[in-house]
Amino acid sequence: MQVDEAIRARRAIKWYDPEHQMPEETFLKLMEHAILAPTAFNIQNWRFVRVTDPEQRKAIRAVAWDQAQVTDASELLVLCFDNKCWQRDPQRYWRKAPQEVQDFLVPAIDDYYRDKPQIERDEGMRSCGLAGQTIMLMALELGYQSCPMDGFDYDEVAKIINLPEDHSIAFMIAIGKGTKDSWPKPGQLPLDEVMINNRFD
Repeated sequence: MQVDEAIRARRAIKWYDPEHQMPEETFLKLMEHAILAPTAFNIQNWRFVRVTDPEQRKAIRAVAWDQAQVTDASELLVLCFDNKCWQRDPQRYWRKAPQEVQDFLVPAIDDYYRDKPQIERDEGMRSCGLAGQTIMLMALELGYQSCPMDGFDYDEVAKIINLPEDHSIAFMIAIGKGTKDSWPKPGQLPLDEVMINNRFD
């Protein structure tokens, strides 16, 4: 599938075959592509919680408006981010770079994030957004549908997955074999309404 085809074909699918199991090699291929998504300073701050336990899935569904895709999809990923990964041995993020690049960028990571919790959170949300789109497009390439989700109680899901205090949840993605097509696109705004040249009036 061409990239432009995947972008046009990707839809949020709500209905999945609960009997279908994604082969493990397919899932690993999906996630190997997910971690190629870009992050600021290459800090790779996303964390992917793969929820496979049926009881855990049921508990999440109960705090996610009883949305069936939580339990019926082959895979459920909670996309989280580590707010403090920038200070966890940051040299490793640039270990293969030339020494002069390491000498410049590794100290810059500390300067950029230290004592700036809003930047930590903003970067985490951006990183998970980029990874999430990568996952959804790659899922289509592999013959699967997906559904990005933010309709759930974040605090309750955090308890269910035992989220560390210095981590945050961005959103979830259900992935599986869809059983129904999505409804037609409900109304795409024209490009000239959402693209601004140079500056707002």
